[in-house]
Amino acid sequence: MYGIVNKAIEDLVTENFGPDKWEAIRKRSGISVDFFISNEPYDDDITFKLAQAVADEMNMTVGDVLIAFGEWWVMRTSKEKYGGLMEAGGNGLREFLINLPVFHNRVMLIYPKLTPPEFKVSDITDNSIHVHYFSKREGLQEFVRGLLQGLGKMYNTPAVVELLESRNDGDSHEVFKVSW
Repeated sequence: MYGIVNKAIEDLVTENFGPDKWEAIRKRSGISVDFFISNEPYDDDITFKLAQAVADEMNMTVGDVLIAFGEWWVMRTSKEKYGGLMEAGGNGLREFLINLPVFHNRVMLIYPKLTPPEFKVSDITDNSIHVHYFSKREGLQEFVRGLLQGLGKMYNTPAVVELLESRNDGDSHEVFKVSW
């Protein structure tokens, strides 16, 4: 993952709990990186070690950490770093989700070494949509749940995100039903 992801985890912890808590988490993770360069790729293992260290330090599950981080990513990181790109995604939650499959094509222009996930949508109604998540990376479904919940918050549209299918259950990919 790119350094911006790990930097966002640092920002989430530092802003909510202070720099001392971040330093404790960094030490607990065993990561020797002192600072992350946003546009440089880092091994995914670093991100997972940081998430586990946050979970251990804050007495949370890794799933809860990933959900909180997904919401933070939408509400803070992406709005601050990619405001125009986020605004171009749509005028509301439904429209943004419909446009989601082409979103990472735009992101790849910014981060050419990115191995992005793929999203597809189906079962589109006036108050729900199924979001299909395909990724080579495993273990990020709760992060995606947090992203989807964060998009609901970004558009002031309370959203319920339900996991319908999961690779953990033998399915080929994750399918989330987002209702509002």
